[in-house]
Amino acid sequence: MLPVIIIVAVVVVLALTTFTVGRVRSRRGGRDVVAPPEAPISRPITPSARPTAPGVEPGAAVEAGDLAPLAEAPVESAPEAPPLAPPEVPVKARLRDRLGRTRAAFAGYVRGIAGRKVDQSTWDDLEEALLLADVGLETTSHLLGAVQARAKEFKVTDADEVVALLRTEIEALLEQSGVDRTLREVPGEVNVWMFVGVNGVGKTTTIGKLAAQQIAEGRSVVLAAGDTFRAAAAEQLGLWADKTGATIVRGQADGDPGAVVFDAMSAATSRHVDLLLVDTAGRLHTKQNLMAELEKLKRIIDRTEGALKEVLLVIDATTGQNGLQQAKQFAEAVDVSGIVLTKLDGTAKGGIVLAIQAELGLPVKLVGVGEQLGDLIEFDPREFASALFEE
Repeated sequence: MLPVIIIVAVVVVLALTTFTVGRVRSRRGGRDVVAPPEAPISRPITPSARPTAPGVEPGAAVEAGDLAPLAEAPVESAPEAPPLAPPEVPVKARLRDRLGRTRAAFAGYVRGIAGRKVDQSTWDDLEEALLLADVGLETTSHLLGAVQARAKEFKVTDADEVVALLRTEIEALLEQSGVDRTLREVPGEVNVWMFVGVNGVGKTTTIGKLAAQQIAEGRSVVLAAGDTFRAAAAEQLGLWADKTGATIVRGQADGDPGAVVFDAMSAATSRHVDLLLVDTAGRLHTKQNLMAELEKLKRIIDRTEGALKEVLLVIDATTGQNGLQQAKQFAEAVDVSGIVLTKLDGTAKGGIVLAIQAELGLPVKLVGVGEQLGDLIEFDPREFASALFEE
């Protein structure tokens, strides 16, 4: 009986063993795949998920047992993005270096009379030089009259001394007492500079360059695309806004410029912006419409008392005396505070500066002498006068 019990027990053990092995075996691709022995749990801890423990490379797999030092490690904040580089400050051009054509024409006459005795031909040559530089007949007569009076007073007989007297008179004309050539600005207020002038003189480009310079100096700027009548004006100003980082307010083509200026004033005021530069149309159906539109824009700006600091008339220097007539017409419509004279580097008619000062009493505040950002510069009367007489 006992042997039978032993045999039955052996059979039962064998059967149980076979059943268990069958549970952990499987057929796959003709091979037996045996489940591997259980391994310790390992999970990667990335820097974005948890801080890295001391001595552990970022992104490395960390065993479960290594989580304790992680818990004790100080939590470091994500590195801050590097600050944006400040805008590049445009390198300002020298006025003397960009008056080549005007200087060459005028200095040629000055060389022609050097070393001569003073006679009628001396005065004729100087008059011709001033007229060719587009100083204008009225201003030329004023300057030569003053020089002749001083030459007679001091008994001047040498032409070189006459040239020195003319240079002094030109400097005196440009540096009249009370003439303010600075661009007016009050810190802590919204300062509005409005630009007027006929189409094609460079208003939009002037605004873009000035915006770039002001932003580079740390000021915040809003551009108002008030010329809604010229299809490319708003797009051109938008390109300058993208280039400089300025904010632009624009409307629909052929829309109401007054609405654009109103919205721009609201934006500049609410954001406490330093400068609002307003572009305006240069041509409507009639001169009366143009001037009425400019007066309307000025009234909208004036609703914020004291905001309008400058009304700058932009004139193309290559137009010479025609530019002087433009200045007279605009000055009648709006209270022009200063002149921006563009393209001064490309003309021999730089004497228009003297005519504007003498006949209108308006200071030339900025001059454009090239295409680069730094080629819009403050007008320096002494440097201009010196450049006229230097080769």
